[in-house]
Amino acid sequence: MTIKNLGKNFFINSSLILIIFLLDRISKIYVIYLNNKSFGSEIFTSKFLNLHLLWNEGIAFGFFSFNESYLYNIITLIIFIIIVILLLMIFKTQGFKKYSLLLIFGGALGNFYDRLVYKAVPDFIDFHIQGFHWFIFNIADIFITLGVICVILYEIIDNNSKVDEKN
Repeated sequence: MTIKNLGKNFFINSSLILIIFLLDRISKIYVIYLNNKSFGSEIFTSKFLNLHLLWNEGIAFGFFSFNESYLYNIITLIIFIIIVILLLMIFKTQGFKKYSLLLIFGGALGNFYDRLVYKAVPDFIDFHIQGFHWFIFNIADIFITLGVICVILYEIIDNNSKVDEKN
């Protein structure tokens, strides 16, 4: 019974991670192709959304971008350690929190893959309202952000229910 459930859960969890990874890879490959085809001009422009390829050598939203390769390698190693810790947390959790962590893990794998292969993460989604532009991001970032929001909501709700149980 346990082995059967482990197999089913493993398949579902692995499928979710693979779908996120593939959506991210396909979108990045396509945007890189379009960028090369149009020689780096705007791929798509509208009133609220632009698609324009930028190579992010830092961490989230381009923070800590360095020209020094040893600093880049240290950041990449730290990200790898965080991914391993995230994987351990996934094994120890269940339910909604586990799926939230799987969203983060799938997105993190996509961006980590790019750091290893391209030495930078391709970001291309640019939302803007008039002169205000949000940070440029990619599909993996969407899943990471959704996962983080879900974990935060889960923790708030879980902590509130524990407080209510004590009263």
